[in-house]
Amino acid sequence: MIRKVILATFSAVAFFVLAAPAFAQDQGHQPITGWSSEMYKAALFAGAFGLAIAAASGAYAQSRAIAAACDGISRNPGASGEIRFALILGLALIESLVIYVLLIAFIIFLVLWGA
Repeated sequence: MIRKVILATFSAVAFFVLAAPAFAQDQGHQPITGWSSEMYKAALFAGAFGLAIAAASGAYAQSRAIAAACDGISRNPGASGEIRFALILGLALIESLVIYVLLIAFIIFLVLWGA
C-alpha cells in the first residue's frame, strides 16, 4: 500500500514539474501567418500518406478479425452470439481509428494554420 502511495506521489510531482515548461511562453511569440507552397505540398502529402496507411492497416485488421470470428463460430456454433457481438464491437473500434485519421487529414487539408 505504501508503495502505491509513493509511486502516486512521485508521478504527481513529476507531472507538475515536467508540465511547467510546456505552459511557459515568451511574450514576443507571434503565430505563423501562412504557409509557403512547399510546406502546403508537404502537408498534403503527409495527410494523404497517413490516410492511405490507416486505411490499408484498418482493412487488413478488419479482414483478420472477420476471419477469426468465422473460424471461432465454425468451431463452436453455440458461442456465435458472443463472438458476433465481439466482432461487431471490434470492427467499430477499428473503423473509428481510420475515421480519426480521416479527420486529421481534413484538418491538415482545409485549415490554414496560424491564421
